[in-house]
Amino acid sequence: MLPLAVSLLLALLRLVLAAPSAQCDLHHATSCPGRTPKKLVFVLAGQSNMAGRGGVSGDLWDGAVPPQCRPSASILRLSARLRWEVAREPLHADVDVNKTCGVGPGMAFAHAMLSSVFWAARPPLVVGLVPCAVGGTRIEEWARGTALYDGLVRRAKAAGGKLGAVLWYQGESDTVSREDAEAYRARMERLILHLRSDLELPGLLLIQVAIASGEGNFTEIVRKAQKDICLPNVACVDAKGLQLEADHLHLTTSAQVQLGEMLAGAYLTHAMSK
Repeated sequence: MLPLAVSLLLALLRLVLAAPSAQCDLHHATSCPGRTPKKLVFVLAGQSNMAGRGGVSGDLWDGAVPPQCRPSASILRLSARLRWEVAREPLHADVDVNKTCGVGPGMAFAHAMLSSVFWAARPPLVVGLVPCAVGGTRIEEWARGTALYDGLVRRAKAAGGKLGAVLWYQGESDTVSREDAEAYRARMERLILHLRSDLELPGLLLIQVAIASGEGNFTEIVRKAQKDICLPNVACVDAKGLQLEADHLHLTTSAQVQLGEMLAGAYLTHAMSK
């Protein structure tokens, strides 16, 4: 039998040797091959209503998180530093950094996916959310070659896993100018084609939200453009009628939950038809 001191030393050595494996958690998943859970990935892109302003008044978020948006070990987010971590509100806090973020549709979308019959029939997966939205941006600022576009493509590629869809909610800033509003459809269709080309996913699904509000007088022109997109594998959900915050521009927390569930419904309808 080994002396007690030697036994303790060997036990300590085993713990030290095991430590790197023990530290290989979700935060460091990209550097730990074989430990990363399989993910179905969704990119969240657009402007403030995708980034989330639910519960935000002025520069303050009320911190209220409904049950449909609470953290789950089965819902991850890709941080601004390209690390997977357990997702929690506000999803875009380190991405849309110049504004106060609150509740958006992403977490409610993910929870609706997890509770679906579609998900239950699949092998164990996690939902991977890739926040990319930035408030106050026009669609021209998302054109190929811009910082926003390049950042979206870089983050989508870094995510790994299977890219299920791009969820897109943007257009309020394009209601200010008639020129921007009338150019919206062509710009959006070009953006979709460029994303599919640069991500090498010609059949990539894009689910867009027809805006519920606008910053200018040409909201209906943009809404019509969104509904008239004529490309395969493009779905549209309509946010009109969902409750707005006091600013008459941003969706409330409860409306964001509704929208997330609508987006999940659109994805599931598409996926189950294949």
